[in-house]
Amino acid sequence: MTKYKGFIGTYTKKSSKGVYEIELDTSKEELTVKGVAAEGKSPTYVNMDEGETYLYTVAPGGMASYKIGESLTFLAHVDEKDGSPCHVSVSPDGEYAASATYLDGTIALYSRDKETGKVTEQLSVIKHEGGGPHERQDAAHAHFSGFTPDGKYLVAVDLGTDEIISYNYQSGELKQASVFNAEPGAGPRHLTFHPEKPLAYVMTELSNEVLVLAYDSSTGAFRQLQAIPAIPGDFTENSQGSAIHISADGRFVYAGNRGHNSIAVFAADEDNGELTHIEYVETEGNWPRDFALDPSESFIVASNQESDTLVLFKRDKETGRLTSTGVKVEVPEPVCVKFSTK
Repeated sequence: MTKYKGFIGTYTKKSSKGVYEIELDTSKEELTVKGVAAEGKSPTYVNMDEGETYLYTVAPGGMASYKIGESLTFLAHVDEKDGSPCHVSVSPDGEYAASATYLDGTIALYSRDKETGKVTEQLSVIKHEGGGPHERQDAAHAHFSGFTPDGKYLVAVDLGTDEIISYNYQSGELKQASVFNAEPGAGPRHLTFHPEKPLAYVMTELSNEVLVLAYDSSTGAFRQLQAIPAIPGDFTENSQGSAIHISADGRFVYAGNRGHNSIAVFAADEDNGELTHIEYVETEGNWPRDFALDPSESFIVASNQESDTLVLFKRDKETGRLTSTGVKVEVPEPVCVKFSTK
């Protein structure tokens, strides 16, 4: 297979209409914008279920569900509150979905109908409390809510409180299991798990670092093994960490930097998972909010929010290094990139 469908979540503050569909042709190294897949108000973050049959987006007050086909078919919108979440995910068994809301620092658990793909109702909500020393840590600001690969916990990452909190959720009610405290002012933003080892990698937005954490599946606890800078030490201008992703073989970790406008590339030690910096790659645009490895993992697509562009990079699977293809396409206010393997 050489052609892959992708979906782009966007802000709709300017000219964007909602979720856009793209197509990547890996044999021709071509990236094509197919058009608007679903209209909506700032569906910035999108995610799929394990079977890649349904797409979920943040939406005003909650999240929206779509069936993936030749086009996106709207299924349902769960509206529970004022404001919109900034992150959505689906549990490995497909029974639940979750969201994180930055503005009010809440994590929400939803029921999901596995037969229809619809997210049906909000089951449990936790509001984080606290803050930190940075001016942007005036209150709790939940930025990520993702399920552990073993399906035991829902993990919340809170930029405002410098916490990573694990919750039990299988009863339909969120119950705190463990709390990891990052260094004050770090501002953890997003997290990705190692595909094989009990490890997680966290991108911090405020300190611009990648944290390597050991994960204990018996308790949901995390323990820090390493913190490594994601930008050069001599870069003193404003930069904010964005997304973090890992290759399927667990050998390379990629971290986005808004302001420095780069993707930092790291090699992961095959024994302990600790990182060694390889290179910084300019994203050829402004404010790379997110990026994604394509299903073949031979390419990375970076989304530059402020310059309204997607940029295609070729990826060397043996070295982890990225090379610009010179391919750049326009998508208004792009944020999150997700590819389907189907």
